[in-house]
Amino acid sequence: MNLGVIGCGKMGTALVQGAVSAGVVNPGEVIGMDLIAAARQNFTELTGARATTDVGEVLSASDVILLCTKPQDIHAALADFNSDDSCGKLLISIAAGVRLADIESKAPESMRVIRTMPNTPALVGKGAAAYCLGSRCQDGDEAVVMALLSAVGLAVCVPEKLMDAVTGLSGSGPAYVYLIIEALADGGVMAGLSRPEAIKLAAQTVSGAAEMVLRTGDHPAKLKDMVTSPGGTTIAGLSVLEGSKVRSALIDAVMAATARSAELGKS
Repeated sequence: MNLGVIGCGKMGTALVQGAVSAGVVNPGEVIGMDLIAAARQNFTELTGARATTDVGEVLSASDVILLCTKPQDIHAALADFNSDDSCGKLLISIAAGVRLADIESKAPESMRVIRTMPNTPALVGKGAAAYCLGSRCQDGDEAVVMALLSAVGLAVCVPEKLMDAVTGLSGSGPAYVYLIIEALADGGVMAGLSRPEAIKLAAQTVSGAAEMVLRTGDHPAKLKDMVTSPGGTTIAGLSVLEGSKVRSALIDAVMAATARSAELGKS
């Protein structure tokens, strides 16, 4: 696979790093494009691939193009696509909220399009991403996007109508978890731990609990009950969380972010 990247920011660089590490592509098969010199230099240093300022060079050298621009810049980027250089290429967009139909209407007719929603833990190989296939996709296109996204974490295919829900849950979700880690650490500090100790313990606790869910496949409620002994410390803490409606607040946060994603997509 010859892979092109338009937008060599953190996410584009992380996806290429993961793909190279997993053996999906070799650095010599990758070319990135960015107008910012520092971004090109960082991309080259971290991935071993070359970089350019010329969109046409990326299109002509690549079979698969990762479009990693900001949502507000995507149409300007597509305007630079040459129909001849784009012929028969697969375009994978990570732009949040930008619909497949919008991308397909601006991209050359011969391009196949896939829309994805990765999240920032992809930067450390622990991403959670979803993707949906455009109307022009062919056999083998799904395997390509799955290989790229799986190289930096977990990937699932969903209907496009659920991409706003993905944005509200896994796209915005890391921020909710960081807030939880910060709050747990604050509790530890209040109980007498040092700030560095409390943050490490809180972060590792969240990481370990998440890994338990993924490895065992057990429902989180079952794993919660395993920690909760009658009359013990955990049930005392859980009683406070239920009284403060933490569960409802997290549900409402996902729904609010989902609604906002839908609004941004319409605009």
